[in-house]
Amino acid sequence: MEELTPREEAVLALEGRSFPGPGVKERAIREQLGLAPVRYYQLLNALLDDPRALAHAPVTVNRLRRVRDSRRAER
Repeated sequence: MEELTPREEAVLALEGRSFPGPGVKERAIREQLGLAPVRYYQLLNALLDDPRALAHAPVTVNRLRRVRDSRRAER
């Protein structure tokens, strides 16, 4: 199995952190990853379905899958 790219690993690492208030996470996305928040969330969503991401960060990926699934169920 291929490994995650450094960018994919950085996305998962950032998502595993907690942020103290509104706007802090978006600023970190821009400054640390050089991505627009919209692009970050697109990459993150794709990673949730990637078995490599699950192997790399199972707690983070499973937590985000639960959140995504509950939001989809609400619609």
